[in-house]
Amino acid sequence: MKILHLISSPRGEASFSVKLGNAIVEKLQAANPGSTVTTNNLTNTPFPHLEEVHINSFFTPLENHTPELAEAVKHSDQAITELKNADAIVIGVPMYNFGLPSALKAWIDHIARAGQTFSYSENGPVGLIKGKKVYLAISSGGVYSDGPMKAYDFTESYLRSVLGFLGMIDVTAYRVEGLSIPNLKDVALNNAVESIIL
Repeated sequence: MKILHLISSPRGEASFSVKLGNAIVEKLQAANPGSTVTTNNLTNTPFPHLEEVHINSFFTPLENHTPELAEAVKHSDQAITELKNADAIVIGVPMYNFGLPSALKAWIDHIARAGQTFSYSENGPVGLIKGKKVYLAISSGGVYSDGPMKAYDFTESYLRSVLGFLGMIDVTAYRVEGLSIPNLKDVALNNAVESIIL
């Protein structure tokens, strides 16, 4: 099994989304001996937020690329190649202001490309990245999986939607939550790791 582990927290090993993501990766490796892991830390090597040159590089045929466009499309091409090569994708998702960190959103903007990861047909869009297993490692200070704050969670719902649009419909979310709540914070990580069932 080829595992792609995406890290989007800038907090390094102190990050709970990183700790939960690592636990998922470890369980995948234990269940699939000989697996390889590619770790892509999106905060150490951030993808640029889309600018005009990136959009132009996506929609200009390869044979018409200028040196500038060829350089601009490199991040996207590399990310899509990693995605296509992976059997399982583990995505660390710290909740920032009810949504994704901008580093993770930038990665998504570079992988969502017409003709590469989805296409348009007479019946609508078709996802082209199929047969992948995706695991989300979501961390949050509050509890957003259920209860009155669930409506504020735009992490899992957004990722399920955009990944599904690209063809990745087999998505499982694990959460380490309540990290700022006194009676939950000390057991949150252990509860999250124990919930991991592959």
